[in-house]
Amino acid sequence: MAPVRVVCAVALSLSLVPVATLAQPAPPATPARPRAGSSPTAGSPPFDMARPIAARPTVFIEDMTWMEVRDAMAAGKKTVILASGGIEMNGPYLVAGKHNIVLRATTAAIARQLGNALVAPIVGFVPEGNIDPPSGMMRYPSTVGISEDTFKRLLTDIANGLRVHGFEHIVMIADSGGNVNGMKAVAADLTAAWAGKNTTIHYIAEYYDYPALTTWLESQALVEVDEGHHDDLGITALMMVTDPSSVRMDERLAAGRFSINGINLAPAATTIALGRRAAEWRAEQAVKAIRKVIPTP
Repeated sequence: MAPVRVVCAVALSLSLVPVATLAQPAPPATPARPRAGSSPTAGSPPFDMARPIAARPTVFIEDMTWMEVRDAMAAGKKTVILASGGIEMNGPYLVAGKHNIVLRATTAAIARQLGNALVAPIVGFVPEGNIDPPSGMMRYPSTVGISEDTFKRLLTDIANGLRVHGFEHIVMIADSGGNVNGMKAVAADLTAAWAGKNTTIHYIAEYYDYPALTTWLESQALVEVDEGHHDDLGITALMMVTDPSSVRMDERLAAGRFSINGINLAPAATTIALGRRAAEWRAEQAVKAIRKVIPTP
């Protein structure tokens, strides 16, 4: 019977201990001190960590690792191109992301000609008309539009993020007419807000000039007859530089429709070569304007 009395005594003694004392958690562990040069976020690598592999030769930030961007900026690439395109109806042959595809060709050419620039992710969500009831491009399926206010807020947040990361010059260009006013307004607003800071922002109007591109094409004996599509030779050639399938090349060849506005697009290599020349020409116009507002390093 003695063992029973011992158990009862232990049980009685435990019942007299305050509940709060029994439930009290262990004291928290002392947090580890961040390593020198590291971000305070848990699990983040030190900012000065050496890049373990060779960098890819690209100017597109979204195609780079964070270390590649960091090292490119440290090497002097402190200008960033912030471009807006769109997702909209573009006739029977061109995909909805036409402007974004064009910008992959032209922004790369601008960055290469500048020599000290990277390209931010292209802003594809832009004003396309009234949403409800729909107007403009919003009348057609495939179009994705946002309000002018949302567009300006989006650009503002992106630009502020680029500024805090250390870019010294932000170059804004639009490849679609509905983007122009918003980009101009944001550039003006942020120029005022950033007075005294180390970053400038500029909207480059000279880039968005498709009539000038048409004139350039005509100077090379490429005269079009408008067939009524939201499409033309300059656009198609620029898109083919990035992705021939985006103009439905194979399907048009099969249907005997690989032409636009009276211009034969075959052979594809010839049209792609034209697109590269057009991208370089558009980049030249933009770079001339950029160098008027941003000192050449």
